[in-house]
Amino acid sequence: MSAPDGSPVGAERSIGQLFASATTEMSALVHDEIALAKAQLKQDVKRGAASGGAFSAAGAMLLFSLPMLNFALAYGIRTWSGWNLAVCFLLSFAANVLVAGLLALIGVAFAKKAKKSKGPQKVAASMKETAGVLQRAKPHPRQPNRADTGVEAVARSSS
Repeated sequence: MSAPDGSPVGAERSIGQLFASATTEMSALVHDEIALAKAQLKQDVKRGAASGGAFSAAGAMLLFSLPMLNFALAYGIRTWSGWNLAVCFLLSFAANVLVAGLLALIGVAFAKKAKKSKGPQKVAASMKETAGVLQRAKPHPRQPNRADTGVEAVARSSS
């Protein structure tokens, strides 16, 4: 009968086996932490892009809609109310500024979400927590892979 790592039950693993196991687990942990950091940074970039897109849309809306929308709205107000044409143009401009302001508020909301995100800080805290756990951790049996099998064969042949 043998343990999951291939060593006999009750037998202690050699320092080389423990070191190989710790190195493998540490490498896997580092790779997982890097993948987590990449995922969180990708999410932050998406939020920033959404914010920039909303600000760009607000600017484009204000810039490109002013001439045609102002004329159509001003003449529509004049037809409906009979007011002076200058007042009608001011009202149509105010409507455009209001829509652009709403789009800018949406952009500010997305910018705040992107700024509040603590992706890199979360990863750093997680790494510190993992390091603390690893300092207190005891090795546990693991399924052998080809590298562990080679180390065990060498360890067994030398004993």
